[in-house]
Amino acid sequence: MSLPPACSRRDFLKTSLAASSLFVLPRFAIGKEGPPPSRKLNLAFIGAGGQAEDAYTGCDGENFVALCDVDDKRAAEAYKKYPKAKRFRDFRVMLDKMHREIDAVVVSTPDHIHFSAAYLSMQLGKHVFVQKPLTHNIWQARTLRRAAAHYKVISQMGNQGHATEGIRRVKEWYDAGTLGAVREVHAWFEGPDFAGPYFGIPSSFPPPAPAVPATLDWDLWLGPAKKRPYSPAYAPLLWRGYWDFGCGELGDWACHTLDAPFWALDLDAPARVSVENLELIHEGFVPRSSHIKFDFPARGAKPPVALHWYDGGQHPAPPLNWDRAKEFPKAGMLMIGDKNTLMTGPRPDSPELLNDAVWQEFKKNLPAKTIPRVKGGPFQEWTSAVKGEGPLPGSSFEYSARLTEMALVGVMAQRTNQDIEWDAANMRVTNHSDFERFVREPARRGWNVGQEVWG
Repeated sequence: MSLPPACSRRDFLKTSLAASSLFVLPRFAIGKEGPPPSRKLNLAFIGAGGQAEDAYTGCDGENFVALCDVDDKRAAEAYKKYPKAKRFRDFRVMLDKMHREIDAVVVSTPDHIHFSAAYLSMQLGKHVFVQKPLTHNIWQARTLRRAAAHYKVISQMGNQGHATEGIRRVKEWYDAGTLGAVREVHAWFEGPDFAGPYFGIPSSFPPPAPAVPATLDWDLWLGPAKKRPYSPAYAPLLWRGYWDFGCGELGDWACHTLDAPFWALDLDAPARVSVENLELIHEGFVPRSSHIKFDFPARGAKPPVALHWYDGGQHPAPPLNWDRAKEFPKAGMLMIGDKNTLMTGPRPDSPELLNDAVWQEFKKNLPAKTIPRVKGGPFQEWTSAVKGEGPLPGSSFEYSARLTEMALVGVMAQRTNQDIEWDAANMRVTNHSDFERFVREPARRGWNVGQEVWG
């Protein structure tokens, strides 16, 4: 399929900016001549406050040439710390004005902005790092996966656990036959915590709408989402609780907690997601708690898998080989095999076998390490790959788009309180003809980037 490399970008900017043409060639691209190994990368950051702090630490030593944030107050510390970096509110303007000075882009925005920021960056040949979940809907995940390959850029999603020793051990132990056949997985997370910093139930629906702070460009914050009055119940911290902006606790944590079983068991899209127990609050807002079940078909000799996700205080019953003298954790993951059961925390960094006697004996003769280890964290993995100094990131869009799609099929079930029959080959829900609006969400005029090119 031959694609015009700047068609959608040109149309997008024509409707939203009085901008100059962006017909440029990628500065550095995989398979082409790259920067010398010793050269620092010129990095731009879309979303300069909040979560970007992790990116600044992870990319320490590179050149920070541009910082973009719709909220001057939230980005104030970064602006002060990196005074040489040029400042922008609109990443489209930043890309237009600075595309020749930027090698790679880090996206640390709310979920609903991830796709447009990453896609437009990749069209310009910029390597991209995007925080999890990769996208806000399934069409976006598939499009970023295809676009990353087409534009030949180095991509990475920020699920840190995929760069750890622990997740490699999970896969190595499973591949070595330690667990035997795994047909059942349970993963749970105590949140959403409605008294905590990221989820909060407003006093009314719609929430109170005071004046927009002078430091915030509310229209840019909304991006592709439909217009609505500003409220602190959305920005800057509580957007994860609203389906129009975030993906709830499942979207927030599945890319961590389900990463190990997804990789080790060679899972892909589920065939079905069932709502087992779900407590609704209000239309458009994440449920108070949920238990959903993903059904995955057999993969060659690997048997079908039933994967259970619990949040909001729901969790599985402790397995029979759990030490009843210990408190059952508030978050974690169990892979139950016909030989042994493996357990991790909410991230896959400290796996162990149940029970303690089995675990102590197993540690005496661990399976061989067969998977290369990552030096440093996910940001170093990504920057090293961009420089040609290391292999492609393990959570590149080729992998992370599929992990995100699995989570988003589950999010559809939570969002609608309906079972989902998922036809992955045709990217559609077969038992609800009107669910296309969740698979490929409508975007505001001027934000429907990529659709003309990728369909």
